Amino acid sequence: MITLPPDYRPTDDEEFMNPRQLEYFRQKLLRWRQDLLREAGETLASLSIGGISEADLTDRASVETDRALELRTRDRARKLISKIDQALERIENGTYGYCEETGEPIGLRRLEARPIATLSIEAQERHERMERVHRDD
Repeated sequence: MITLPPDYRPTDDEEFMNPRQLEYFRQKLLRWRQDLLREAGETLASLSIGGISEADLTDRASVETDRALELRTRDRARKLISKIDQALERIENGTYGYCEETGEPIGLRRLEARPIATLSIEAQERHERMERVHRDD
């Protein structure tokens, strides 16, 4: 187990995906996962409080719309938790931080912004261009 200083941030001066960087991203992913699970628990608690008791039809529609939006948000969070779990698995098996298409490093700035990234920026852009071409067909 590696202990990181509280102000540690990965830099390009270090060896890419050294044990300190891996621990940094592992902790970041675990915190993110914990936050998502906590929010999901809060949503579940608020939804289980009871039915819609609004007498006014407009108020009732508004509450139902809010609940539907919250459920869609929770569904996105569930999918995100799955991606976080996959990223944690990649940390364990030594493939985290490397593009799954090219094997090249993804880059610290991209991983800092999107720690679940599996593609380098170049590979992601190629992937999105191909999606647009096939979507337009």
